[in-house]
Amino acid sequence: MKILYFYPENPTTSNQGNNARAFALLLYFKNRNHKIDYIGIASKSFSEVDLEAIKNANLIENGFLLKRDKRISKTLSYLFTYAIPNKLKGRIRDFDRTRFGHKNQFSKILEDNQYDYIIISYAYWAELIRENKHLKEAKLIIDTHDFLTSQFQNQKRFNLGKYFNKEVELLNLFQKIWVISSDENYVFSQFVSSDVITIPHALEVKFQLNSTKKYDLVYVASSNEHNVKSAKWFFEEVYPKLNTTLSICVVGKINEYIPELPNVTKIHFVEDLNQVYSESRVAICPMLSGTGLKIKVVEALSYGLPVVCNPRGIDGLINKTNNGCLVTVDASIFSKHIEQLLTDNNFYEQQQALAKNFFANYLSTEVVYSELDNVFK
Repeated sequence: MKILYFYPENPTTSNQGNNARAFALLLYFKNRNHKIDYIGIASKSFSEVDLEAIKNANLIENGFLLKRDKRISKTLSYLFTYAIPNKLKGRIRDFDRTRFGHKNQFSKILEDNQYDYIIISYAYWAELIRENKHLKEAKLIIDTHDFLTSQFQNQKRFNLGKYFNKEVELLNLFQKIWVISSDENYVFSQFVSSDVITIPHALEVKFQLNSTKKYDLVYVASSNEHNVKSAKWFFEEVYPKLNTTLSICVVGKINEYIPELPNVTKIHFVEDLNQVYSESRVAICPMLSGTGLKIKVVEALSYGLPVVCNPRGIDGLINKTNNGCLVTVDASIFSKHIEQLLTDNNFYEQQQALAKNFFANYLSTEVVYSELDNVFK
């Protein structure tokens, strides 16, 4: 089976949950011996060298990077074949990240190859396949990653009906729609005509990693606006209520927004999170906003770590209770959950057992791979 997989960024860059999702899919394809051609978008952080590294890891057979055509000689062509038609059709710019030259390059790849499946990540890139004459008999899959309409709700020009209708229109260009969470399945399945399939983020079980615990708390996050706001809330509202002897490890670009504190170890980048998670007792995921499954929660559960989070932290989990996550919107209760986990061994073991059982039953590679196998039967 030959599959064309489009994901715009470098999937081997582990600083964001969406990249981890893409990389996990590549591992599945490799495990099942599917032949994969990969297409990304050329950028400062995604070059031909990066693409070659992915190929050398035997994750893909062929790799391509789409580049924006900036040649001055193409200006008139750009105006009459891209900019003006898009304006006349009234397309919402927020839902189209293709740039001049992308679709032609994508079409040339399709013209030169035959694929059984074409997988596009994000509805932002659906224009790559719209009215494309070179799709041949390939079945089309969109991996949504997120409920995109929600991402624009704070913009001045936002119109819920208009934006949601556009998202549904784009999703209906595909025969199958992958969603990462049960919440998004509930929303999309009521409005689209295509098949909606929940494909959670898959990770291997790592419960057996029992290193000496170096950190009481671990907090892993990138520096997007949702995480910045949430980290500010945690360190201003929760942190002052915690015992000053606690050892906290913060990993990721979120450290750029966290002050220097005596009991906080800041690690801006780590190649492999295994050691950090295995050396930690409890994971936290303060999330005040944002949509979609929180990859960092899934990662923590894969190690059997109890998680303390806000309600947004359990978005996308098929079970909202008895899953190893303690959930609250109250800063005082948030701190008390942490304190109880770290001082009450029986309570900790109960939550740890819930985390392990939930992960094994719903998020392990064994379970998710089975769902993916059903797609490619």
